[in-house]
Amino acid sequence: MELKVSSLAERPDDVDRVFGMADSWPEFVSRDIVANYHYGRIARELAAYVLFAEDERGEVVATAFSVPFALDVEGRGELPVRGWDEVLMWAFADLRLGQRPDTVSAIAVNVRPDHQGRGLSGRMLSAMRDNARAHGFGEVVAPVRPSAKHLEPHTPIEEYAHRVRPDGLPHDPWLRVHARAGATVEAVAPASMTVVGSLEQWRRWTGLPFDTRGDIEVPGALVPVRCEPERGYAVYVEPNVWMRHPL
Repeated sequence: MELKVSSLAERPDDVDRVFGMADSWPEFVSRDIVANYHYGRIARELAAYVLFAEDERGEVVATAFSVPFALDVEGRGELPVRGWDEVLMWAFADLRLGQRPDTVSAIAVNVRPDHQGRGLSGRMLSAMRDNARAHGFGEVVAPVRPSAKHLEPHTPIEEYAHRVRPDGLPHDPWLRVHARAGATVEAVAPASMTVVGSLEQWRRWTGLPFDTRGDIEVPGALVPVRCEPERGYAVYVEPNVWMRHPL
């Protein structure tokens, strides 16, 4: 497939098309309050790090979001255990304070559902790496959401992250795409994203009753959701896998 990849810095008028592209994220994932506050800001304040791909008909079929941030500074130095959420907060704190970034973090690679299975995620990951290199960075890190972990919600993330096939590549398909691009597993981010909602909200997001205390398996969730009916809420704490890409 012929793809034309552009950034929103080059084509700011296409922002509505980028955010209007259909994706396959579970509904509850978009309810992370850190994402709700920061995700849209990437397009407004860091547009050079928002890439989108158009097919031969000019339709947006894939996007890639990333953010620059400072890792090698006092109080940081290591990739955060709160992964996706915290790296977003670091990036925008650095932007506000004028802190010079030294690393780029992937935030999301999205492929339109009717174009999945065609290798577009790997191509957008490559474009993200090239974009970071073009901006003078020497590495990309990624709080990766393993694409098949939802099939094993009770498997510890440490075990899952380091599981490999006989050829030495990761068992998980999305981790494997990163590995083929040259990345290695750096660490686990056990609390990369947190979604808290009332029982009624969780029922609306998932179609499940959420009326029993304990761990609830939810389609698309990487780990069970903790339900507390007597307190009126449920909590999902998603683990991710930090991968490091030298450029």
